Amino acid sequence: MSDEAADFPSDGNRERDNNRHAGRAFWSKLRRFAAGLPFVEDLLAAYYCALDRETPRHVQAALLGAIGYFILPFDAIPDMVPLLGFTDDAAALAAVIRLVATHITPEHRDAAKRAISQGLNGDI
Repeated sequence: MSDEAADFPSDGNRERDNNRHAGRAFWSKLRRFAAGLPFVEDLLAAYYCALDRETPRHVQAALLGAIGYFILPFDAIPDMVPLLGFTDDAAALAAVIRLVATHITPEHRDAAKRAISQGLNGDI
């Protein structure tokens, strides 16, 4: 068993376990870099839209792809590169948001604003 798999107990539901791990990775990275991300509210609104059961599956898939790109430690421009590190993440997110903007509701945006005001203490 890898160290990553030991982060939380598994009850055999692989999809839920993967979602839980991805959610933890998302919040961890977001907390580390949020102060320097001009697109943090959009990222959070996309996250809440992707988790909303009312959101169509194809929209969830597109949003989770962009969010996954943000989470992954490897990408076109490494996130640690000063000034440029998150430009590719922002571009991927902006492209997806333009495609699915009608599905990101005021409730998703309000949840994002609340999370920011509460210091990004989110959980999945």
